[in-house]
Amino acid sequence: MGLWQSYRLRLQRRRWRIRAFRKRRELTVINDRTSKIRPGDILLFSTLRNEDVRLPYFLKYYRGLGVNHFLMVDNGSTDGGGEYLAAQPDVSLWWTQSSYKRARFGVDWLNWLQMRHAHGHWCLVVDPDEFFVYPFCDTRPVRALTDWLDASSIRSFGAMLIDMYPKGGLKNARYLKGENPIEVAPWFDSGNYSIKKNSRFGNLWIQGGPRSRAFFTEEPWRAPALNKIPLVKWDRRYAYVSSTHMLLPRGLNLVYDEWGGEKASGVLLHTKFLDTFAVKAEEELERRQHYANSHEYKAYAEGLKDSADLWCKWSEQYINWRQLEILGLMSKGNWA
Repeated sequence: MGLWQSYRLRLQRRRWRIRAFRKRRELTVINDRTSKIRPGDILLFSTLRNEDVRLPYFLKYYRGLGVNHFLMVDNGSTDGGGEYLAAQPDVSLWWTQSSYKRARFGVDWLNWLQMRHAHGHWCLVVDPDEFFVYPFCDTRPVRALTDWLDASSIRSFGAMLIDMYPKGGLKNARYLKGENPIEVAPWFDSGNYSIKKNSRFGNLWIQGGPRSRAFFTEEPWRAPALNKIPLVKWDRRYAYVSSTHMLLPRGLNLVYDEWGGEKASGVLLHTKFLDTFAVKAEEELERRQHYANSHEYKAYAEGLKDSADLWCKWSEQYINWRQLEILGLMSKGNWA
């Protein structure tokens, strides 16, 4: 990368940080328990709207991995989720009715909270329907992973988003509050993925899976990106650029081995496709607060008219992280 392009990226990072500082005014504190955060605590950041049904298991899962404190932004929920979070002793909660789209799809709000509270901490940034899986997660807490990353001088950890779905129509995948959604929707695509490198930011761009084949059959290049960098040793000078797809400084995006080896990586099991999906898709299409004038939700609405069954004869049923490693969807690298 040339000096001029490097300088431009530095200016862009500064712009995103200034923008996040200004967007802080849109956030109203509901419960600020950040005084409880201790040095070395692992933090989780998330933005949500009307996810009350998912929250009990979401918190249980990440508490089980070893997350110490949750910093959440409620974007105008009306289903009681905000009240539930406000009562949790390890959750700090902010509320806003401002435009999700004009906050760069929530990135500005979380960039500010990370600038303010996350300096020096390992941080997870995930949605309430995303579940982080990493090598040895069945026997080792996430702190074991971050300790190894610290010892290896690695500042960021990549994960591929894997869409989970049920066998049969989505309406039959009834999800009840507190349940493990992966048990309701345990299937995924083991292949059908494309990868290319983003020359400007240096990150990999991954597309494919069931959303590509079911909702973007005619325009696969418009399918949602599946590359994520959800775990970062945060510094107040950092900034997410587009969701958790990429960051600045640019070096944080190099979560893969450029020389043909294998670098440790994880996955995010994405449990969007439950019986609640059709209502959620209709709501988000009406709000038009998502990327590219909500073209993703337009595709969902159109696809759901014909068939809501994402299962096919090539679908794999999820077992554990070792299965994903064998399939080449994640790697333990040299972490043993």
